[in-house]
Amino acid sequence: MSTPSFHPDLRAARFVPRTVVGPRTLRPVRLVTRALAATRRQWGAEELPVAPGVSVRLFRPVTTGARTPALLWLHSGGTVIGTARQDDRACRRFADRLGVTVASVEYRLAPEHPFPTPLHDCEAALRWLAGQPSVDPERIAIGGASAGGGLAAALALLTRDRGGVRPVLQLLSYPMLDDRTAARTDVDQRCVRIWNQSSNRFAWRSYLGPAWRAGDVPALAAPARAPDLSGLPPAWIGVGTCDLFHDEDVTYARRLREAGVPCTLHVVPGAYHLFDDTEPRAGVSRDFLQARTAALAAALHAG
Repeated sequence: MSTPSFHPDLRAARFVPRTVVGPRTLRPVRLVTRALAATRRQWGAEELPVAPGVSVRLFRPVTTGARTPALLWLHSGGTVIGTARQDDRACRRFADRLGVTVASVEYRLAPEHPFPTPLHDCEAALRWLAGQPSVDPERIAIGGASAGGGLAAALALLTRDRGGVRPVLQLLSYPMLDDRTAARTDVDQRCVRIWNQSSNRFAWRSYLGPAWRAGDVPALAAPARAPDLSGLPPAWIGVGTCDLFHDEDVTYARRLREAGVPCTLHVVPGAYHLFDDTEPRAGVSRDFLQARTAALAAALHAG
């Protein structure tokens, strides 16, 4: 990561906080994010249980008749904050623009529910989605942002190893993939917004639980640790150069390609973590979201 130089479209970058959550702020941040999400428009979501303690917000396209492709979406928040409701608008847009069913997972959060509970929640939701009569189980993509992107990458590894549902795409927005980033000392924190090393260490410690203390981190918890990435679904990875996860995401994309997995890497110069959500009207954010949507459309409607 080089000296900070934010993209000129991202005019609010210098006002955006470098961190939002830590051990002292976890509870109030959760309360605020849930309150904000609750005030947002509903966007026609159905809230449905899929397993004990797990639910999805389901967005159906305006279609009738044939089964539709689908997207399983996993929200951001470092596995410690966030809610499926926060992505209602994005999920509704996916459903309407692409004619697909979208299920946004309300997975349980750490530290109360450390690994592997959130991942197993996402796996349960994927099996449930594939079993819906309105969904084509051969055309399901999995995706998410930040920690949700990391969970999607882990879910791709899990489904490869266990069999069953075979996703057609991993749609990963600035995914949180590697706990070892939290130990780096060479990160220029002037370039970081929303999610800095302090937040990252807290989140990984919360998610890994005993594995953090033991130093024995399984690949399904931190996908960047997986020794073999062959046989995974094609991937689209998007990240900015001012994102704490930039280096781990670029490395993961390279390793996917070396393993024979098709991977599109979309790097945005001068973009910080969650820039597209923080400044959605910026031209660079619109371009990023358009590229992401195009990749999803190509995967779900291939042929």
